[in-house]
Amino acid sequence: MGPVYPFVQNGSAKIERLPRRLLLRPMKRAFDTILLDLGGVLIDVDYHASAAAFRALGHADFDTLYSQAQQDHLFDGFETGALSPAQFRDRIREILGHELTDAMIDASWNAMLGSIPEERIQLVGQLKEHYQVLLLSNTNAIHVPAFEAIIAKENGISDFKSLFHGAYYSCEIGLRKPDADAFHHALEQHGAVRERTLFIDDSIQHVHGARAAGLRAEHLDLSKEDVISLARRLGLTTA
Repeated sequence: MGPVYPFVQNGSAKIERLPRRLLLRPMKRAFDTILLDLGGVLIDVDYHASAAAFRALGHADFDTLYSQAQQDHLFDGFETGALSPAQFRDRIREILGHELTDAMIDASWNAMLGSIPEERIQLVGQLKEHYQVLLLSNTNAIHVPAFEAIIAKENGISDFKSLFHGAYYSCEIGLRKPDADAFHHALEQHGAVRERTLFIDDSIQHVHGARAAGLRAEHLDLSKEDVISLARRLGLTTA
């Protein structure tokens, strides 16, 4: 029953009951934490650029490098820090040729790295206003200083990790996606609940891995949209 307010009508008091005011509670968010991938989601990556760079050095059969590297888990070992940059370069020389210098290998390997459009930097800031925002990237000890230098030069950000509430590189934590331990490690550092964490990645196998690890996950199909459009479509941002 609503509150009672008397008012005078023709010299006598009349009782009128006003309807109770409805209190609208804010809609509860589905997520507390957003976990982002780096390559393809935030920074543009062109794997064909590295293939072209190695070919330009006279190694036309780049597919041989890729297939052999996969067979002996070269990339996996490098991304988890099991291999040092020196060991990685030596293995590349074994496959492609001993005449390659460290500088040649690094330049060709880093050729795939693009830029982070300023709009995506702004997106991270917008997400941080409402969510805990974390980064989890499969990367390596040659790429890290290279993309951090690109971001410092092009975006004016000298401490890339400071953009996030927490940022984790596979080569530093010894764990890589899609292994469940990689996801759990990042979340546990910040008390994030798996069921209330949304993971965004452009690699479907990582999305499957995140779901198997108990997270909510969304596949970013770069042939259809970018992360800004995806965030808007999911209602994570309003603009």
